[in-house]
Amino acid sequence: MASALSRALKLPGKKGSELGEYDPLTQADSEDESEEDDLVLSYPRNGLGRDSCLGPGSSRSGRFVGAVDEMLDEEDDDDDWREHVPSLEGDDLKDMQYRDQRRGSGSLVGVHATDTDAKKMRMKDIVRIAAFLVPLVCATLLVLLCAFLIPCQKGKLRPQWERAFGAGGITPPALALWDVSDDSVEDVLLGVTESPTLGNKVYSAVALSAVSGQIIWKKPMRERVMYIQCGLQISAQKSQVCLLISKSILMAVNGTTGMSLWSVQLKSIESQVVLLPDLQGDSIPDLLISTLPADTTMDLSFTLISGQTGAKLGRSVPFNISGQGKLIGPLLHKTQEAYYILFGLGNIKAISLCDLYIHATGKMPSNQELRKKDPGWEGLKARTNSSTLIHIFGGAEDVTFLYPHVVGYDSNHNNLDTLSNQNSTKSDWVLVYGSSKLSVLRQKDLRKDWTFTSPLIHSQPTSGHFNDDGVLDIFLQHSANGVMKVQIIDGASGRLLWSAEFACPRLDLGSTTMSTSSGQSAFLFWASEPIRPQKNVTKTTVPPGVAAGEPLIRKLFLLHPTYPTVVLELNSTTDTAVTSAVTFDEVQEDASYITVSSQPTPGSRPIACVVKIMSLKAAIIKAKMVRLNENKTQESSVKPSAFEVNTFFRRLSFKH
Repeated sequence: MASALSRALKLPGKKGSELGEYDPLTQADSEDESEEDDLVLSYPRNGLGRDSCLGPGSSRSGRFVGAVDEMLDEEDDDDDWREHVPSLEGDDLKDMQYRDQRRGSGSLVGVHATDTDAKKMRMKDIVRIAAFLVPLVCATLLVLLCAFLIPCQKGKLRPQWERAFGAGGITPPALALWDVSDDSVEDVLLGVTESPTLGNKVYSAVALSAVSGQIIWKKPMRERVMYIQCGLQISAQKSQVCLLISKSILMAVNGTTGMSLWSVQLKSIESQVVLLPDLQGDSIPDLLISTLPADTTMDLSFTLISGQTGAKLGRSVPFNISGQGKLIGPLLHKTQEAYYILFGLGNIKAISLCDLYIHATGKMPSNQELRKKDPGWEGLKARTNSSTLIHIFGGAEDVTFLYPHVVGYDSNHNNLDTLSNQNSTKSDWVLVYGSSKLSVLRQKDLRKDWTFTSPLIHSQPTSGHFNDDGVLDIFLQHSANGVMKVQIIDGASGRLLWSAEFACPRLDLGSTTMSTSSGQSAFLFWASEPIRPQKNVTKTTVPPGVAAGEPLIRKLFLLHPTYPTVVLELNSTTDTAVTSAVTFDEVQEDASYITVSSQPTPGSRPIACVVKIMSLKAAIIKAKMVRLNENKTQESSVKPSAFEVNTFFRRLSFKH
C-alpha cells in the first residue's frame, strides 16, 4: 500500500517556486482545476515543513496527511520518493487518486497489522537463533569440560610379543636389559643355545628390540653365554659397550651393532664383572672378574682388566679361603674412607682395592683417592690373622645370599654404568644365612639390625616399599610340601608385615619389585592357586587342588600394599619360567614384564626357549582379581569393592 501511495504522489507536472519541481496540475483544464486541487496532497520533503505544498491552491487533508506521515516514517525510504515514475494522465490518474482516497482510513489498520506481524517475525527469529545457539554453547562447554577432566593418552600401550628359539632347558640363560637401539626403551639381550642338528649346539648372544621383538644383532660364541652386562663407556666409542661372559672368554662388543671391540682369555670364570673406579689414570673405568676352577685344590682368583683395551692389569691374585657353598660376590663397597671388595665362599671377607691393585701390579694406584684405607675396617684384620683379608661375617652357618639393600637390585640390572652402582656401593646389605635366617647388615659397623627366622629360603629376596616408613622392606618366598609361603618383612624392625600361602608352582624364580606413582612398591611373583585354610588336612607333596599327573598352571600375581587382601592375576601358563626381568618406559609411565620360559615341544624336538614381553598396564586391564584370606585384624574392616580396586589399579603408573 505504501508503495502504491508513493507512486501516486510522485506526479509529473510543473515546478514549484519553493521546491524547484515541475507541477503538471497547472497545465490542466480549468474545469478540472478545483477537482484536482482537492486531490493534491501536501507533505514534508527532505525536512521541509508542512506549509510547503506542491502548488498554490492545493487542498490539505489533515487526516490523510497524518496517515501518510506515519507510513513514511515507518518505511523510512526517502530515496523512493525521488524516483521518477511514468506520467499518469486522464482517467487513470483520477481513478488512482480516488481509490487511494477511499482507502485512506483503512491504511492505518494495515500499518498496525504490519507492525504486529513484524514483532511476531522478530520473536520467531529470536527463538530460532536461541534454539541454534543454546545447544551449540552446551556442546562446546561439554567438550572443554571433557578435555580438562579426561587425561590425554601419552601414547599407545607397550606392545606384547613372544619369540621362540630352537633350544631351551631349565638352566636360566643370560639376560640383561639395555637400550641398544637408542629409542629410550630398554631392549632385551639374551644368551641363546640352539640345536640345528641332533647333538650339535650353537651358542650366541642376541639383542632383541623391546618394541617389536625383532633381532637387532646376533653374535656367535664358542661357549654358552653365562652373563651379559652393559653400560661400560669407552671414550673411543660413541655407543656404550656390552660385555659377553662365557666360561673362558670375556668379550666386549659395541652395544649398537654387536661388533667385537676386544676379548680376553681366562679360565673357569665364575662371576659377573665388577665395575671399578679408574685405576690407570686413563679416565676409563676398569674391571674386576673372579675365577674359580672346578679343582678344589685351586684358589679363588681375582683378575683386573683394563676397560679401555681389555688388557690384564698385572697378574691374577689368588686367595686361599676356606668354606663351602655358593660364591658370594665379588661386590664393590665404598665406606666413608675407601673402596673394598667383598667376597667369600659360605662366609664374607673383604680386601681393600688399594691392596688388591698392589698385589696385582706391584705398584700404587695413580689415583690418590684409591690409595686410602678405612681405619675401622682395617682393624678387623686381627680376626683372620691376615695382613690383607678382613673378616666381615661368618660362622657355623653358611651364607647363602648377600646383596645391596637397594630397591630393584637384581642380577639383570647389575649393569656397568656408574649411575646404577652409586646406591649399591654405599648401602647396607641383605644377608641370608643358614638357609632360613634373614638379617640386614649395617655397613657402618658391620652389625646386624635384626634377624628373622623363616623356613628354607630358596631364591634371593627382593627389596621394596610395603609400608610408608621410608625404609625398604623385604619380600621373600619359600616352598615345602607342595606349599609356597610368601612373606614381607619390615626392613626397619624385622617384624612380619604380610604373608599368604599358595600352591607351589614347582619353579625356583625370584620375585620382582617396581616403584609406583603411589610411593609404594608393587610386588610381582609366580605361584599357583591361593590356599584356603581347612581343618584336619595334612600337607602333601602334591599342591592342593592339583590332581596327580595334571599339568600345573603357574600364575603371575601382582600385590600392592594399598589392598593387601587382594592380588591381581596377570597371566597364567603351563610353561616353566626360568628367569624374568622388568623394563621401564618413562614416557608411558609403564613397565614391561619379560620372562624366559622353557616350553615343551611335540615329538623329540628339544625344549623351546620362549621370550615373552608383556605390558603391565595392559595386563592390569585384563587381570583377574583374587581375594586372599583375611586375618583377624582385617576381618573387621570393610572389604574393598571390585570397582574400587579396579579403579585404583587402572590409574596406577610405574617408574624407576
